[in-house]
Amino acid sequence: QVNFVVCQLFALLAAVWFRTYLHSSKTSPFIRHVVATLLGLYLALFCFGWYALHFVIQSGISYYIMIIIGVENMHKYCFVFALGYLTVCQITRVYIFDYGQYSADFSGPMMIITQKITSLAFEIHDGMFRKNEDLTPSQRCLAVRRMPSLLEYLSYNCNFMGILAGPLCSYKDYITFIEGRSYQLQQSEANGKEDTKYEQTDPSPNIAVAQKLLICGLSLLFHVTITETLPVEYNIDDNFRATASWPVRFFYLYVSLMAARPKYYFAWTLADAINNAAGFGFRGYDKNGVTRWDLISNLRIQQIEFSTSFKMFLDNWNIQTALWLKRVCYERATFSPTIQTFILSAIWHGVYPGYYLTFLTGVLMTLAARAIRNNIRHYFVDSPAVKLCYDIVTWMATQVAISYTVVPFVLLSVKPSLTFYSSCYFCLHIASILVLLVFPLKRTQKGSKRHESVQPVWSKKLEEENLLQKNSYSTTNNSFSQKQEITCRYQTLKQ
Repeated sequence: QVNFVVCQLFALLAAVWFRTYLHSSKTSPFIRHVVATLLGLYLALFCFGWYALHFVIQSGISYYIMIIIGVENMHKYCFVFALGYLTVCQITRVYIFDYGQYSADFSGPMMIITQKITSLAFEIHDGMFRKNEDLTPSQRCLAVRRMPSLLEYLSYNCNFMGILAGPLCSYKDYITFIEGRSYQLQQSEANGKEDTKYEQTDPSPNIAVAQKLLICGLSLLFHVTITETLPVEYNIDDNFRATASWPVRFFYLYVSLMAARPKYYFAWTLADAINNAAGFGFRGYDKNGVTRWDLISNLRIQQIEFSTSFKMFLDNWNIQTALWLKRVCYERATFSPTIQTFILSAIWHGVYPGYYLTFLTGVLMTLAARAIRNNIRHYFVDSPAVKLCYDIVTWMATQVAISYTVVPFVLLSVKPSLTFYSSCYFCLHIASILVLLVFPLKRTQKGSKRHESVQPVWSKKLEEENLLQKNSYSTTNNSFSQKQEITCRYQTLKQ
């Protein structure tokens, strides 16, 4: 863990140096690719030793598959190989070397590389094989129209900015950053009739980086001072279960799981700051002309802690992974997309049984929460006072449901996880089943205007955000549609 933090801090300094001395205006994309790749492999070697060879092997074989298979079917072979290789590495690490420990956890970076390999394979398939009219708007926007070189491929997978903790980014965004291509963002004037074009060449990330480092510091402080005093394992302590009342047990369940989140806040926010410090992650300007550095951000802490629905929580947690699951699985699944996507998420996370218990429980919770929201929420939104009461109740229910669902994810093993659920009499499992029996789920066809009602975790809101961030690279976008997407997104967050 010390190695990981030291490497990330070194990567932060390297990012500042990279942006200052290897800026796209001063050197060629080739040099930037080479330096980014070599620095990334050095950090991986320092942090994980020779286990870092797995990163090169997985990327190299995947690239070879792409070349020999061809664009028609390479996405399937790359998906099976990359996920299979990751799973084999996770099995050997967990069941042969060190069960339940961090030691030599080289599978963490491999999870990010697996996302990149599979995402790019699908994007190349979409861009070089499928017809343009058969693609969804997001697929069309992300489609890659030429095969990347081996250097570009390794740079994308193993660059120093994201090799240790990500986050996932699209290949087109990364190449645009490396090549330093300028772009314009169109924004409507107040009267909505005229457009103002902002020429963007090199916005400063200093304020954004400083803010994210402050969040990292607070998260780390909270983790080292509070988290250890509120262990999740205490939820299955025999004495605690025998003596504590139900309200006390559920309150401790909530606070113990809340205390477990800052380490993720620290790691993901620091990773985001590293990318920003290198000049990567700029999305554009908001309606007030303020720069936005959340192109590849992985979480929104405020929305997580104050979420009023299961879906809202998951929409703002591990955002890039949610988008990856949507793009490679959910929108391409021919049957039961929700179940398939949760299963893929469990496989990708690892081989601990607790992961599968969490994600299978998550299927129930997602479907039940969707059914309740679709059938009763509209009764409580007309009056502000009633809406406030509804939000308070749903916030409490959401926090308890999330905590209840992810306990096995933290405990990892079957026995302690079932001990916890049995001590609660599987109450939320039973409640979710009853909800699904009482309230009908609205059935819609994929691709319709109401497609968002069947998306469990990766909502249409995220897709609109993705389209907005991609549109910031184009000079031909309609400014009214951008304004409409911004309005839609913030209305969703307020709800």
